[in-house]
Amino acid sequence: MKKIYVIHENEEWTVHLTRRLDELQLPYEEWFLDKGMVPLWEEPPHGVFYNRISASSHTRDHRFAPELTGAVLTWLERHGRKVINGSGAIRLEVSKVHQYMALQRHGIQTPKTIAAVGKEQIIEAAKQLNAPSFITKHNRAGKGLGVQLFHSVDQLADYVNGPTFEEPIDGITLVQEYIESPDQSIIRCEFVGGKFLYAVRVDTSEGFELCPADVCQIGDAFCPVGEDTKQRPKFEIIEGFKHPILAKYEDFLREQGIHIAGIEMIQDKNGNVYTYDVNTNTNYNKEAEEKAGQYGMLAIAQYLGAELVKLGE
Repeated sequence: MKKIYVIHENEEWTVHLTRRLDELQLPYEEWFLDKGMVPLWEEPPHGVFYNRISASSHTRDHRFAPELTGAVLTWLERHGRKVINGSGAIRLEVSKVHQYMALQRHGIQTPKTIAAVGKEQIIEAAKQLNAPSFITKHNRAGKGLGVQLFHSVDQLADYVNGPTFEEPIDGITLVQEYIESPDQSIIRCEFVGGKFLYAVRVDTSEGFELCPADVCQIGDAFCPVGEDTKQRPKFEIIEGFKHPILAKYEDFLREQGIHIAGIEMIQDKNGNVYTYDVNTNTNYNKEAEEKAGQYGMLAIAQYLGAELVKLGE
């Protein structure tokens, strides 16, 4: 019997999907790929394989989950299996450098960025960037890893040479111009089946930890999801969102072989749009979805079910 195979390394982020699969009475099996083996001489089972491996897997003691998943996806694709978010997706998930180069090839503007390895090189990158304010981030990130805002090179040097400096898991630190939004927000566009689902406005006034998951921890600080004491919610689905960049995003996802993703963009005071993150292990905010009556995991489950039906018996 063919089934849906959910490839992941984080139960807390996946349970919301499996509940929807249960609700729709779809057959599925979880492949938890923190460690394992790939029998390259054997054929994989038949079914629909959905990759949900995250770039932040190393923060959960699953250091080589992306590498193992890459091997599994290559094996599945070699045998012609239906893979949702295949090897092209995992490549972009673990490298913002790859993301930016791919986005730029599609005429999608990204913030000015320099990739650097080495503490002296990070500081020199900031000098060459010559921006009034800039941020650092990890190349292989997720959960806002390594994101810091600086207003001077001296401030950056103190951080890089100090005890709180975070070494990226792949050694690559990105130094990026800071794009300031007039209303201190970013927009995250969600896609399922390569098609636009909805857009979320995310309030960034309290920082850059923008994970929309109901369970999301960054170091000792939790993503401020759920009830908000401020008038403006942290996450808010934008009713009837339309923008010319959505067509470019859909073309980009199709060319990259990505079926499910969240793409984050920011608009400056002059109306210029910059795209700075492609998340192929997308999560959704419960409160925002309930308020809008739109549900990302339900859409994914329905999409996977439809792909399973296409395979036949």
